[in-house]
Amino acid sequence: MAALPRHRRFLGGFVCGAAAGAAASCWAAWRLLRSQSQAEPGPGPVLLEEPVEESLLEKYGFPEAGTEIRCYTNHALSYDQAKRVPRWVIEHISKQKMLGNADRRHCKFRPDPNIPLMFSAVNEDYLGSGWSRGHMAPAGDNKFSTRAMAETFYLSNIVPQNYENNAGFWNRMEMYCRELTERFEDVWVVSGPLTLPQTNDDGKKSVTYQVIGKDDVAVPSHLYKVILARRSRTATEPLVLGAFVVPNDPIGFSHQLPEFQVNIEDLEKNVRFSFFPPGGQNQRC
Repeated sequence: MAALPRHRRFLGGFVCGAAAGAAASCWAAWRLLRSQSQAEPGPGPVLLEEPVEESLLEKYGFPEAGTEIRCYTNHALSYDQAKRVPRWVIEHISKQKMLGNADRRHCKFRPDPNIPLMFSAVNEDYLGSGWSRGHMAPAGDNKFSTRAMAETFYLSNIVPQNYENNAGFWNRMEMYCRELTERFEDVWVVSGPLTLPQTNDDGKKSVTYQVIGKDDVAVPSHLYKVILARRSRTATEPLVLGAFVVPNDPIGFSHQLPEFQVNIEDLEKNVRFSFFPPGGQNQRC
């Protein structure tokens, strides 16, 4: 995706913000560390005239956290192996993708074959937990493709979600995103779980969360959606951007979406990564 040239306030006065910067990779950090060690030798005799060969360090591979981008037919994600939920899931939706015969009744929740089973949730983790299996990229956005819809049922796209929230307010948010395709040619949506710190009685903050099942699947305290919309591929008007955070609790129908609007920079501080970073198009699947 191309870097955002401009942005403006989202529909109905929603908050906008431009994401800036991208996280440095471990490889870049290693390069920097090596260059510094060569440029600034420490005091004392130099025992080795040549630097340690990189090939020796990486001979058997560097540790992997599983956060690399994984791409599917109509969504991509970064996975959290420790919590067994996605960190973020991005999808592209359009009016055309809402058309088709794909039917969720033919889809089943199952572990993602691209995730090592030792790091994956399984359906039994959710059984009797009191939490539903909540889609981040919704199945209903993929009626154009049976395969795309089936892939949204991989547990890598699922988080433990309050039943009423899943079927109620969160579903309304998904419907709103689909409605945007009537006014915008392209809509990108990034969704994911969020666990925010709580202030204790002693004034200190802490982060705690419930885990479910034998695999200790993390239950988030909140969920977020970031929406980016483009009027048309030839339009010169700014892109529009909105960010929202909702508690992972029942939300009554009296509540409206703008109540959960947040500044995107504040959300980025909480999730600890940037949405739609400049140069992000260089990150390929």
